[in-house]
Amino acid sequence: MSRIDESKEFIPVRIAILTVSDTRGLEDDRSGDTLVQRLTDAGHVLADRAIVKDERALIADKLRGWIADPEVDVVISTGGTGLTGRDVTVEAHRDVYEKEIDAFGTVFTMVSFKKIGTSAVQSRATGGVAGGTYLFALPGSTGACKDAWDEILGLQLDYRHRPCNFVEIFPRLDEHQRRK
Repeated sequence: MSRIDESKEFIPVRIAILTVSDTRGLEDDRSGDTLVQRLTDAGHVLADRAIVKDERALIADKLRGWIADPEVDVVISTGGTGLTGRDVTVEAHRDVYEKEIDAFGTVFTMVSFKKIGTSAVQSRATGGVAGGTYLFALPGSTGACKDAWDEILGLQLDYRHRPCNFVEIFPRLDEHQRRK
């Protein structure tokens, strides 16, 4: 089972938080606040934070900007993962992914199912990699953000997590771009 190896040194990760909403601002962005609190409490660095409208091109452009920024290692977005016509965050993420982390959505659904039962099928949480940056799209509820951080991302973004974690493979995420 997973565990934290206390003999290893913690490595802080630089994380940008993106809230996707037509109605929220920084003053009432509870899901974004939840993620910021959890990542900073864990010892990570808030690299940036933004709110964009539920527009596929705006979301993808913001993701691309952070992917190109060497000060951002991970992007976590919240909102826009549902089934309505305005929910386009997953499509925007997939527009920029080089590789999708298929099991992220599956594991998130498993975690959600324990909390909300069959309503978990209405979420389309996703994860991927582009330009050496990890990207994760979470539902907009604070509960979903807490669950994703506490049961998946908080562990996988901790270098000490065993048997493996996302941090230890950072140097290899963009190795295909260095090949000749």
